[in-house]
Amino acid sequence: MIRTMTIKDYEGVHDLWLTIHGFSIRSIDDSREGVQKFLDRNPATSIVAEEDGEIVGALLCGHDGRRATFYHVCVREDHRMRGIGREMVVMAMKALKKEKITKVALIAFTKNDIGNAFWKRIGWTQRTDLNYYDFTLNTENIENFNA
Repeated sequence: MIRTMTIKDYEGVHDLWLTIHGFSIRSIDDSREGVQKFLDRNPATSIVAEEDGEIVGALLCGHDGRRATFYHVCVREDHRMRGIGREMVVMAMKALKKEKITKVALIAFTKNDIGNAFWKRIGWTQRTDLNYYDFTLNTENIENFNA
């Protein structure tokens, strides 16, 4: 079942994140409190896939009123190639259209071959005409990378 994510899904989503190779989560932003804050701002656009009461896919999606961004899009390894990722993306995009958002962006690590292949396969365009910049405001927000 594909449905809108709520904070009640946090433990299952966080457990899923920890199993994904090439995935990065942050100690503050991706904590229960950080995700609660994100969902409070974006209550209808983040998605989970659930099977037999277990979270097998997740997609965080938020927007600023103009452009949306997908974060932490993942499907459990043993559930891939079944259309779950595509269904989550479609549901999030439909929710964004209801909120009159017309542009969606995402970030995929360059070494994430599986993720990059997925986005290309479903018709997303890789931008080569811009640079992405980042600045960390909080040094306590430690990144853990699942190699």
